[in-house]
Amino acid sequence: MTIRGRLTYWYAGVLLASIVLMAAVLYFELVIERRMVKEAQQPPDRVEHEIAEILLFYGVPTVLLTVLGGRRLLTRALAPLNDLATAAERLHVQNLREPLPRTGNGDEVDRLSEVLNATNRRLEESFNRIREFTLHASHELKTPLAVLHGEVETLLNDPAASPDQRESFASQLDEIQRLTKIVEALALLAKADAGQLALKSESVRLDELVKDSFADAQILASPKRISVSLAGCDEVTVRGDRHRLRQLLLNLMDNAIKYNQEGGEVVLSLRRIGQEAELNLANTGPGIPPQLIGRVFDRFFRGDESRGNDRESCGLGLSIAQSIARAHQGAIEIASIPGARTAVTVRLPAAEGELEGVAKI
Repeated sequence: MTIRGRLTYWYAGVLLASIVLMAAVLYFELVIERRMVKEAQQPPDRVEHEIAEILLFYGVPTVLLTVLGGRRLLTRALAPLNDLATAAERLHVQNLREPLPRTGNGDEVDRLSEVLNATNRRLEESFNRIREFTLHASHELKTPLAVLHGEVETLLNDPAASPDQRESFASQLDEIQRLTKIVEALALLAKADAGQLALKSESVRLDELVKDSFADAQILASPKRISVSLAGCDEVTVRGDRHRLRQLLLNLMDNAIKYNQEGGEVVLSLRRIGQEAELNLANTGPGIPPQLIGRVFDRFFRGDESRGNDRESCGLGLSIAQSIARAHQGAIEIASIPGARTAVTVRLPAAEGELEGVAKI
């Protein structure tokens, strides 16, 4: 039965009960009681007194029955809607298969749950098609790109090539390499979305990776005279894939240097906080406007103010970093003060069985 039907029957029942109760009270007050008073030869009650009794014995119960009963009925009728809203809030692109609860009684909420579940299934199918297309397209593009790379590299090394031709071939080779990186990044993201990203599970000294990335960052930052410093580096071991964690660090370092100002600075630190490893990376630069901070992890997103117009950037670095962090049961956050500073924080669970930041092997 629908909610509207239940409410209609409820208030129809209340109205009928009220009419019956009113008839009973009126009959008692105006017929039976007057007859009893007449037989007892007592003076009849005043009309005001009888009206007060009718209101007391009829009006009050009717109001209580209508209000309390209606409230209880509405609470029970709307409880599935509250459960549905709670379940819908937990939905995201990774768990669209989780069905929303249904009442099973065919009411409006049950029909809404059925419609939303069908919509989620269609959305999941669409996302799967996009992932499969991206994965297959990136796979198919690797071979022709490798062929082009080899041919252009051969032309570049040809002794008969003129300086102008060499310059043109070098430019083409750079673009092919850039396109290859984009294809590889898209393949990685598609695998991560589909849950097909193969990760090793091993003990990784995160502090060692941070120190290696710090050394690499100093080399990358020197042409722009950017100062790179390591504020602190606790010994922390995590479970995960060393290659992917290194990729995460390099992506963040590359962003911190690329979107920085001439003569700026980058500050890196690693701390063990409770059962988590917290990596902080802050850099000077243009910062990110508040209206764009929520989109920095979107793929191919490049805000003019916050991300510059560097032709080497394709807007996938932070998306990859986020996917790697999530694949390691971690999280990544960004806070920024426009025109001053941008800070990235990565939190990863520390390895179990670790003592004072050093894993027992």
